[in-house]
Amino acid sequence: MSGRQRYTEHDHEHYERPRRRTKPRTKDRPTYDDAVDGLVVTVDRGRFTLLVDGRLVYAMKARPLGRKGVVVGDRVRVVGDVSGDDGTMSRIVEVRKRVTTLRRTADDDDPVERIIVANADQLVVVTALADPEPRPRLIDRALVAAYASGMKPVLCLTKADLRDPETLLSTYRSLGVPYVVTQRGGDLAEVREVLEGHTSVLVGHSGVGKSTLVNALVPDAGREVGHVNAVTGRGRHTSTSAYLLELPDEAGWIIDTPGIRSFGLAHVEPSMLIEAFPDLDEMTEDCPRGCTHGAGEPECGLDDAVASGQADAERVESFRRLLASREGGADHPG
Repeated sequence: MSGRQRYTEHDHEHYERPRRRTKPRTKDRPTYDDAVDGLVVTVDRGRFTLLVDGRLVYAMKARPLGRKGVVVGDRVRVVGDVSGDDGTMSRIVEVRKRVTTLRRTADDDDPVERIIVANADQLVVVTALADPEPRPRLIDRALVAAYASGMKPVLCLTKADLRDPETLLSTYRSLGVPYVVTQRGGDLAEVREVLEGHTSVLVGHSGVGKSTLVNALVPDAGREVGHVNAVTGRGRHTSTSAYLLELPDEAGWIIDTPGIRSFGLAHVEPSMLIEAFPDLDEMTEDCPRGCTHGAGEPECGLDDAVASGQADAERVESFRRLLASREGGADHPG
């Protein structure tokens, strides 16, 4: 036999590309025993301002959280430098379970829900009685979002020195929505009483006086105040992101949100809304399967309840108006 070495069936093993050495995966995850609790105050382009032990701390989201969103009002766990000193940065490693979430979609055809704030228990719909004119359809849609989120809605009517609030209040009285009325430069004792002990989200379209109200409630808030365009009757957007503020004397929290011109409700089902009205919900037990409880639904229990005197006709009509506000027109509230 010649001096050339004969190949064997095992020789291919010597010619394979060397395998890449990788660190074996483990199911063990960091415990973050040294993490501290924080409260998200505001969000700006992927960076977060937190309140940690009374200090404002800046943070990024840790990679293991992936696509999980972090929003204003979230209670989180944080590691890293939480001194709040200039140039320091910490990491959010956990988002605690949310009690409530206020959601909206960009419009009624948008399948993507966006969480605006978390863990608020009260939604305050701020609307001017004049300058700019009230937009009841937008108010209705905000109320629907509150009911669907399990939050208590409150109407805050501003600029009562320009118009009598009774016309607008009569529209919502049958729903039992609590309300407060303010005027420019007036006493805010009633507003403070409504906010006390709550975490309240303030929503409303631009120019209704929301930032003025926030600055009066929290004197060092420094929220920019806009003006109403005399031609369009609409306000300029002054707040660019939601911001959580503590009321004086630890009386509660308010979350100021940017002025909204639409409130998409693609995520709200009729069943979510009727459950917010237990007295009406009880009367729909015998409704046909798939009944939305809207006007014109055949054999709807609400119609039977009105006919028999068990339900107040005005309350049912108001509920159905809210129900109808889910359908279209998100960008053009009336």
